[in-house]
Amino acid sequence: MAGELLALLVAVAFFAGFISSIAGAGGLLTLPLLLWVGLPPLAALATNKVQSAMGTLSSSWNFFRRGHIDFAAIVWLLPAVLLGSVAGTLAVQRFDGSELGQLLPLLLIAIALYFLFKPPFIQSHTARLSPKVFALIAGLPMGFYGGFFGPASGSILPFLLVSLAGSNLVRATAETKILILTINGSSAFLFIVAGQVNWALALSMGSAQIVGARLGSNRVIKGGATWIQPIIVVVTLLVAIHLLVTA
Repeated sequence: MAGELLALLVAVAFFAGFISSIAGAGGLLTLPLLLWVGLPPLAALATNKVQSAMGTLSSSWNFFRRGHIDFAAIVWLLPAVLLGSVAGTLAVQRFDGSELGQLLPLLLIAIALYFLFKPPFIQSHTARLSPKVFALIAGLPMGFYGGFFGPASGSILPFLLVSLAGSNLVRATAETKILILTINGSSAFLFIVAGQVNWALALSMGSAQIVGARLGSNRVIKGGATWIQPIIVVVTLLVAIHLLVTA
C-alpha cells in the first residue's frame, strides 16, 4: 500500500477514535475506507474491529479512571452484548465476499439515515425498563448487530440507555464504551482466530485510534460536541453511495 494511502487511513482512524468517544459511529468512517482501498469485506470488518477495539479501550480506561463508569449498572448488559456479539460475528463469517459486498453499502446507508433522522439526545429520562429486560430486548440485539456489522453502535446505545434505562447522558456515554469494548473485543478475537485481520493496517490505525479516543473522551468529560454528527452523515452517505454503485 502506498505511503500516502496509509497516511490517509491513519489520519481517518485518529478522527474516528476522536468522534467515537464523543458521539459514536467512528466505524462509519473507517469501515467504508477499508472497503474502498480494496480489502475483501470480511478482512475489512475484521481489521476494523481490531483497530476500533484499541480506540475503545483507550476511551474506556479514561472514563473509568475519571469515575464515570458504574459496573453495577451494566452487570446484566455485559453478558447480553457479549453473547450477541459472538452470535453476530459467527453469522457474518458465514457470508461470502460477494454477498457482503452487496450488503455492507446498504447497511451503511441505513445507518447514515438513522443519524439524519434520529431524535435529539436528552440529558436524562425516567427508566422505562428494568435492567434485566433492557439487557434482553436492547443489549442482546445490539451485541448481535455490533458483531455482525458494528458502525453506529456507539451512538445508538447511549440513546437507548438514556431513553429506556434512565441513564444521564455522560454516564450513558461512558458505560457505552465498556459495552462497545466487550462487543468489539469479542468480535475481534473471533476474527483473529479465523485469520481474517490485516495486521499492518489494524495496528497502524489502532495506534491512531488510541490517541484520538483519549482526546475525544476528555472532550466528553468536559462538555461534548454535537457538531460531529453532520460530518458523519455527509461522509457516510457519499462513501456508501460510491460503494453501492461500484459493488
